[in-house]
Amino acid sequence: MILKQLHLHNFRNYDDLTVDFAPGVNVLIGENAQGKTNLLEAVYALALTRSHRTSNDRELINWQAHEAVLSGSVEKRTDTVPLELHFSAKGKKAKVNHLEQSRLSQYVGQLNVIVFAPEDLSLVKAGPAVRRHFMDLEFGQMSNKYLYNSGQYKTALRQRNEYLKQLRSRRQSDRVFLQVLSDQVAALGAEIIVARAAFLKQLEKWAQVIHGDISLQKEQLRFQYATQVTLDDDLKVEDVYQALLELLTKNEDREIDHGSTLYGPHRDDLIFLVNDKNVQTYGSQGQQRTTALSVKLAEIDLMKEQTGEYPVLLLDDVLSELDDDRQTHLLTAIQNKVQTFLTTTSLSGIARQLINAPTIFRIAHGTLEKETEETNETKTDEQVDSSSETE
Repeated sequence: MILKQLHLHNFRNYDDLTVDFAPGVNVLIGENAQGKTNLLEAVYALALTRSHRTSNDRELINWQAHEAVLSGSVEKRTDTVPLELHFSAKGKKAKVNHLEQSRLSQYVGQLNVIVFAPEDLSLVKAGPAVRRHFMDLEFGQMSNKYLYNSGQYKTALRQRNEYLKQLRSRRQSDRVFLQVLSDQVAALGAEIIVARAAFLKQLEKWAQVIHGDISLQKEQLRFQYATQVTLDDDLKVEDVYQALLELLTKNEDREIDHGSTLYGPHRDDLIFLVNDKNVQTYGSQGQQRTTALSVKLAEIDLMKEQTGEYPVLLLDDVLSELDDDRQTHLLTAIQNKVQTFLTTTSLSGIARQLINAPTIFRIAHGTLEKETEETNETKTDEQVDSSSETE
């Protein structure tokens, strides 16, 4: 999967920009606050219909405009798909092959992306909500069914929580309706739990190999899916549904007292074990970063396994947060494998670690300029001359 072309109109600090990208490594270089991350955000938003930096879509629209438009051309194994996304005060509109989609869940998955930013290194040591968001985000790209169930579950959960609050305040007394809501939450929750368990098993397989390579086979990484129902090897949705419904039914009084649903996938967690020790609690910073890097790189292979296409990789200034060994492993792993967009303030060390020369774009004040071979040769000559003068 390759993003061949991207067009931005009134998106963040870009008034109007059309750019063609290379299938390999695309380096976006420039000083801070010039628009590097905004460009990555545009690729992410084109894929997932929302930003990874803000939940307020209005922030994506240029302050002088009323609408922002993203469009792009995605090359897949069998065809090339045009995508288009509109942001406005009225909401979002998404088009695939110039046809508007009735639901955003039908649009997501046309372009798969993985973003790796400095804050993603906190995947291991942050709270459970971060890891639940990670699972929903990544697995939703791989499965429209998971994405749909996740959205439906959040709606059912919100309705049940509102009704629990009404029961607590005595504004309602009908527990029959609560049982109806419990059934909906249990049915959708079971689908999510079973899907997560299956995806995590496959993700663990890929992450173990990568983690072993980075640690020189001194460490073994394992995943533990922490959920409130017992998960057997022969996992069935019906069994999980019955177990979850029983928990909700048994604990109605307790949940009414709290005014919220205390059982379900919205309370689950993902625990990382390195040599059978919880790396969140007992791991060194190096082990935590190796785990986060292993998980992110494993996503690439898992998406290929699940969708038949490699995703697009977005690296937002993450190299500055990794030591030389982890940088080398990251850049080696992506070469000739996935289309990559990498933001940085300096090219130092990057080109030396890549087999094929990257395509370089210089960004300043919301404008973008692609470096040509002539430009590179001129800069190299200038560096040589400068070096000679220094000597």
